[in-house]
Amino acid sequence: MDFLKDPRFAGIERFDKKIWLSSPTMHGDEQRWVDEAIQTNWVSTVGANINAVEEMMAEYVGVKYAVGLSCGTSALHLAIKLAGEKLYGQARPNQGTLQGHRVFCSDMTFDASINPVAYEDGEAVFIDTEYDTWNMCPEALEKAFELYPEVKLVVIAHLYGTPGKMDEIKSICKEHDALIVEDAAESLGATYKGVQTGSIGDYNAISFNGNKIITGSAGGLFLTNSKTDAEKIRKWSTQSREAAPWYQHEEIGYNYRMSNIIAGVVRGQIPYLNEHIAQKAAIYERYKKELTDLPVKMNPFDIEKSIPNYWLSCLIIDEDAMAPMVRGEQDYLYKSESGKSSPQEILDALTAFNAEGRPIWKPMHMQPIYRTNPFITASGNGRGRTNAYISGTFEDVGADIFRRGLCLPSDNKMTEEQQDVIIDIIHKCFL
Repeated sequence: MDFLKDPRFAGIERFDKKIWLSSPTMHGDEQRWVDEAIQTNWVSTVGANINAVEEMMAEYVGVKYAVGLSCGTSALHLAIKLAGEKLYGQARPNQGTLQGHRVFCSDMTFDASINPVAYEDGEAVFIDTEYDTWNMCPEALEKAFELYPEVKLVVIAHLYGTPGKMDEIKSICKEHDALIVEDAAESLGATYKGVQTGSIGDYNAISFNGNKIITGSAGGLFLTNSKTDAEKIRKWSTQSREAAPWYQHEEIGYNYRMSNIIAGVVRGQIPYLNEHIAQKAAIYERYKKELTDLPVKMNPFDIEKSIPNYWLSCLIIDEDAMAPMVRGEQDYLYKSESGKSSPQEILDALTAFNAEGRPIWKPMHMQPIYRTNPFITASGNGRGRTNAYISGTFEDVGADIFRRGLCLPSDNKMTEEQQDVIIDIIHKCFL
């Protein structure tokens, strides 16, 4: 379909400069700290920038210790490795600390949340999503413990910067003596009952990837209140070097430490974190207000318990307003119908006018690499029950949100005028 020639979109001009989903926002302070690292020759994995980032972010999030790492995935990997060691003991040579053990994981997330379980030779068991926050469903988690009472580790991701139902999830985990790895990669600055995400789990990780709320182009942090855990992660991330005059290695290590140059970029970004959150919140509220006349809803959160960082603004189309749409593994097909639309139609229209959107994260249990892993819904069902209707709603909630939802352009450099055009494009998709 040629949206530029579609009469529904007459009068809308294509953006000269692309409107991004969520791109880095630089302020100039970053250059100061990067230049200092270069001028003082501290360009490797030690230096004042790393020290400052660890101290500043530990204070902001409300933990005692932060360890700067190369990315959020490395932080998650070492958090999961540490949890496995605490639960099951040190790994034997060439084996992960989760060898032969299952781990309950958020189903709707990026695979960086899940892959570290495989790195440590564990098996992810995917826990379905719930509609209230689009995060791990406590009822499904409870069912999972009934089915697999031996599980002692839960990995939860806060989707798109919105905290999950942590009171309920922590209560369930406590009842079953299970540890929590909190993936706060997308939710830095979001709070649950006044507490920062990244400080709620037993082991916590955040990300400074290029599209995050603040960025170093890369980088991440492991966050903890345990000095022992922080020192362990610091050792593992520097190839597990022992305190000897030579290179002495007594366990497997990783080249996961943050660069002092990357840390310089992060250091320059930190003072602007709350400003970025406010800008993202304004974008979300503008979408919510201007799309109220359409059969859509914005990504939800518990207004009484949590404040998101509004990293990405998303919408979900009402069931009775969904136009026909099917997806294969790497392709899709949809049909336009008056008064209705579909995620792919809206995404294609945005692309035609030079704006970037994205489908909702495809649930992990639907990914080819993880299709044989267990998957648990709130009713206790899993495989073979995809999209089964129960009481007017889909039992497989994650698959339903993926089917009807999409991420909207959420770049905090987007002007109100540009956002108005995007809102107009979305409206015209329903004509």
